[in-house]
Amino acid sequence: MHPRNLAPAQTLPWRSWYSLQSWRTRAKHQLHEHPLCALCDEQGRVTPATIADHHPRHGGDYNKFVLGPLRSLCRDCHQGVWAVDKRGYSHAVGDDGYPIDPRHPFNAA
Repeated sequence: MHPRNLAPAQTLPWRSWYSLQSWRTRAKHQLHEHPLCALCDEQGRVTPATIADHHPRHGGDYNKFVLGPLRSLCRDCHQGVWAVDKRGYSHAVGDDGYPIDPRHPFNAA
């Protein structure tokens, strides 16, 4: 398959790091120690975590990948984090119905 047809995460050189046994062991340990989604917990929801997420992102730095802090996330929250990273801003809105992220295009004006 041509790289243009793949998702960006599949074409990044560091993507293969996630198949390392050391990463699988570390991720499993993270989920064992912190079995609930950190972002859901902040919002008062109890959701089982299924993904160990680098926070802050490692950005392709192997040392940060191996040694950087992790947080446990559910699938929905992890996809939301990826979407914000890709888009550059959050779609979250406040009680007034306006976007709360200052990077949102609505707030650029």
